[in-house]
Amino acid sequence: MNLFKYFREEIVAALGRLAEAGTLPGGLDTAKVTAEPPREEAHGDVATNAAMVLSKGAGLKPRDLAELLAAELRAHPAVVAVEVAGPGFINLRLAESFWAERLADVLKAGTNWGDGEPKGHRVNVEFVSANPTGPMHIGHARGAVVGDALASLLAKAGFDVTREYYINDAGAQVDVLARSAFLRYREALGEAIGDIPEGLYPGEYLKPVGEALAKAHGAAFKDSPEAEWLPAFRHYAVDAMMGMIREDLAALGVKHDVFTSERALVEAGRVDAALAFLEARDEIYTGVLEPPKGKVLDDWEPRPQVLFRATRFGDDVDRPLKKSDGSYTYFASDIAYHQDKFGRGFPDMIDIWGADHGGYVKRMQAAVRAVTEGQGSLDVKLCQMVNLLKGGQPYKMSKRAGTFVTLRDLVEAVGKDVVRFIMLTRKNDAHLDFDLDKVLEQSRDNPVFYVQYAHARCHSVLRHAADMWPTAPISGPALAAAPLARLTDPAELGLIKLLAGWPRLVESAAEAHEPHRVAFMLYDLAAAFHGLWNKGKDEARLRFLLEDDPDLSLARLALVRAVASVIASGLAVFGVEPVEEMR
Repeated sequence: MNLFKYFREEIVAALGRLAEAGTLPGGLDTAKVTAEPPREEAHGDVATNAAMVLSKGAGLKPRDLAELLAAELRAHPAVVAVEVAGPGFINLRLAESFWAERLADVLKAGTNWGDGEPKGHRVNVEFVSANPTGPMHIGHARGAVVGDALASLLAKAGFDVTREYYINDAGAQVDVLARSAFLRYREALGEAIGDIPEGLYPGEYLKPVGEALAKAHGAAFKDSPEAEWLPAFRHYAVDAMMGMIREDLAALGVKHDVFTSERALVEAGRVDAALAFLEARDEIYTGVLEPPKGKVLDDWEPRPQVLFRATRFGDDVDRPLKKSDGSYTYFASDIAYHQDKFGRGFPDMIDIWGADHGGYVKRMQAAVRAVTEGQGSLDVKLCQMVNLLKGGQPYKMSKRAGTFVTLRDLVEAVGKDVVRFIMLTRKNDAHLDFDLDKVLEQSRDNPVFYVQYAHARCHSVLRHAADMWPTAPISGPALAAAPLARLTDPAELGLIKLLAGWPRLVESAAEAHEPHRVAFMLYDLAAAFHGLWNKGKDEARLRFLLEDDPDLSLARLALVRAVASVIASGLAVFGVEPVEEMR
């Protein structure tokens, strides 16, 4: 139950009753009516802007309309107080019995609490899509975690989600990969290759590829012209790199549903088909672009180009579709790829890109509008850089990749769960500092530890209760029948309110495509739980287990069980295993 959605419905129903009574005009447009937490907790539990947004249509001053609506809402059985504030906002305070019922809901649902109703709505989340030229680095790790967590969040909210990886295997970079593999092939045959030539990939990860090619082909290609060996070496090297990338992703706990090859799209004629689609709608023409802003005119050579009318669809300039040699631009292939996704039944597409692709967003969104004739949408989430630190200072780990720190190095250093959680502690478009020392600290400043410690503490309490009362019903559904009305301390009620707000957070974070909100919520929940734990150390009456009051103990065990369930639910969205004991 999303309690804020529930109260919005109740507010709209109250407006309907006022209209039926003739107090308000009928047919008021309630689309902009909201029910949400007040900005300040002291103002109550639910706030609505109904009077503010409907006053003009109702022909009343906002406060006058607010008073009419407040009188109607005071009759609601869950409402104990209604206040009209400021120019016409309405704040509701809810009964303690209402919160006890929500705690029972959490216990009955377990980790399924917060799941949205199936929406019958398909969403494609494309993420990572690293060039298949080597192992993944820590920048890829952030995009991988953000994409995977966003997909999980959308699925929890009720969307039908497909995780996709686009293999960029048709560009010049895979020819460079093949040439680099050919160098390692010659090395495997005993040739001294010396320093890696400029422009080739220097990483030692290509040595096994060269050795495998030497084993498969012997010296057959050693002195052959490039045209003879390039296609075979390109195909083998791309397959080898994708195998490495899949292993890297598996180490991070990421699995894609679909892998789509750019080369396969090109060879199937999908790029030709996409451009023919646009040409038939007069969205392609031959023209000359203005020089890019900031470009030295001496370096600019105006020439006729095949252009997409991107400005018709919100871009700043029209965009080239062919290079000077007549081959397609990357943009042309990307248009075909997104049209292909739309054709597979995905009107809603989300792409997770590195921040260095920020200048590409507008043109791609324009292209999606064009090739879907306005029926498709593309949201692009840009992931900023990750700064690897140790003790607060920039840090370089091993460089088997030749030029960068690999994802595998990072996972092996601190563990998959730590990498995943930390990557989600800041919004994707903000720079992230990843300090190898701090992420392993056992302190409040380390959010991974702080949240996991709360979950472990919950299970410690439950184990202790099982020892004290071996026959006590302490499973989640059984505890839903505990005397929850006895939870009246403000700290206990504050915890329940956080738990009750989990469905709203799931829905709003999913709609905003912002999984980092889950990290913030988990930290707040952990802080509230640790706070209640500490109050119990200072005030004996607030301890979770009281031997002389088993009923109150059961109620508090219900709260502890619910906290553990919601933390586990949030960690599941992140792909992080909740721990029951801290080591």
